[in-house]
Amino acid sequence: MLGYVCKYTPMELFESMGTDIKRLTPSVTDFNHADTLMHANICSYTKAVLEEVMEQDYDGVILTTCCDSIRRLYDTLKSQFPDKFFFLLDIPRKVNDFAVTLYEKQLREMLSAYEAFSGKKFDEQKFLSMMLNKAALTKAESKKNAAEITTDVSKTSVNIGIMGARCNNEIRELLTSHQANILFDLTCTGISRDFTVAKENVLNSYAAALLNQIPCMRMLKAASRETLLDGFTDRLDGIVYHTVKFCDSYSYEYADFKQRLNLPFLLVETDSTKQCAGQIRTRVEAFVEELKVKKGYSLTGQNKKSIRKGDTLYTLGIDSGSTSTNAVILDENKNIRAFSVVRTGAKSSQSADAALEDVLKKAGLTQEDISIIVSTGYGRVSIPFADKTVTEISCHGKGAHFLFPDVHTILDIGGQDSKAIRLNDNGEVVDFVMNDKCAAGTGRFLEMMARSLETSLDELGPVSLQSKEDIEISSMCSVFAESEVISLIAQNKEIADIAHGIHKAIAGKAMSLLKRVGLNGGFMMTGGVAKNPGVVAVLEEQLGEKLNIYEEPEIVGALGAALYGVEEMR
Repeated sequence: MLGYVCKYTPMELFESMGTDIKRLTPSVTDFNHADTLMHANICSYTKAVLEEVMEQDYDGVILTTCCDSIRRLYDTLKSQFPDKFFFLLDIPRKVNDFAVTLYEKQLREMLSAYEAFSGKKFDEQKFLSMMLNKAALTKAESKKNAAEITTDVSKTSVNIGIMGARCNNEIRELLTSHQANILFDLTCTGISRDFTVAKENVLNSYAAALLNQIPCMRMLKAASRETLLDGFTDRLDGIVYHTVKFCDSYSYEYADFKQRLNLPFLLVETDSTKQCAGQIRTRVEAFVEELKVKKGYSLTGQNKKSIRKGDTLYTLGIDSGSTSTNAVILDENKNIRAFSVVRTGAKSSQSADAALEDVLKKAGLTQEDISIIVSTGYGRVSIPFADKTVTEISCHGKGAHFLFPDVHTILDIGGQDSKAIRLNDNGEVVDFVMNDKCAAGTGRFLEMMARSLETSLDELGPVSLQSKEDIEISSMCSVFAESEVISLIAQNKEIADIAHGIHKAIAGKAMSLLKRVGLNGGFMMTGGVAKNPGVVAVLEEQLGEKLNIYEEPEIVGALGAALYGVEEMR
């Protein structure tokens, strides 16, 4: 088994020799090997490839000169596995007759090296026969797919294109599972290989076919990549743009396209680890929901339960968060009949059961009285009794608009993440950004700081309002900030002043999120941190405007989920 990383890899040459070759799409737990053998800030995909090759039994890897990170990977693999087969193909940046000739020469050098390594022999006629058969099969499959797309487009909610670098299968599966039709995949590894190879000068025509694929950002033709969207824009509802952490090339293209193209864009940056799966899910699902709302589609689908004429309609929304699990019951007139806030324990499903039991008891109802249950929050998919799920992005927008119709910008600071959400005049989500990759600026951050100050979380806000000295907390990393706080305590600084500095740091992080979606007037704060008067005071000072805060800010997401249920039943 050989691995490869790039669409310019001549994988068909190896297949014709009876060698299995597999595109490397690693999802690893950590970078222990890579951080030892390579620089910590090198491309996360490159590090993940190294981890996979270190752990799996590959005979070798075919690499290309995509970037300096891949070159470094080649050197590292060669030094670590001197008995395996590694070959680095230098891809020409231009595509002309001279470039094709150069690449053909490299292919022949690679074949000679692999023949010496494996003992196998390359048969040009066998390769040609295989390519001609593949071309015929690909043509038939393309006709079939075109017919299926034509049939399915009317049944799908939104049409989405994928661009960027190395989009993984999980994102494609998420999109299709939420009724999104993928019109195209223009990522650097997402192109179908419908090559035509001439019967004469076989390797030369094959080299030309490889180089003439849709250009990656390394190629000179990449300057005209925008033209790839021609013919799609009239049907396209939005674009998911995928990049890899520390990959600057595609980040530049995203920024350029987002500024110039009048289309909704979702930037998804992954680091090839298993830990980013939940972050990807929320972003992708919320983006699809945003596009569905624009087209007037339902987010919940059809109700599973039948309703008898004359029965009172009740819906229940449940928000499974990292710190609290919140439930709200609405009647058919959108009146709140009861709500519940319980602490989320070690298992989100158990906390959901407790919230369900508590809210039903408060409302004097049974679960059979509830017509539909809609779940949201990071644990939404782990609630077995929920009929439908909607992301917390959409639910916070729905709940906020219901409570304060003039709100256009929402700041939600919860236990493990923070979000800024922009709404239009109709209360529909038009943009959002999330900080869910570290504890900076979240409830967890406040908990750690309160513990360092030997005060309760509830006391931290009121204490900070008594501050007299302006103290700066320079680091938003929870670990480093904790060290700063300990140092300030050693300097005999007042607890109130340190607390105020902590709240200023959180407000600064929140303001950067808000600015990314736009500081549109009419601000609301949701989540548990909205109960902290110290954070609220600093934010209001920086915004120059009062924040709308509901009496129980933690239930806004659950309220939004229940509202989606009411609208679905109607």
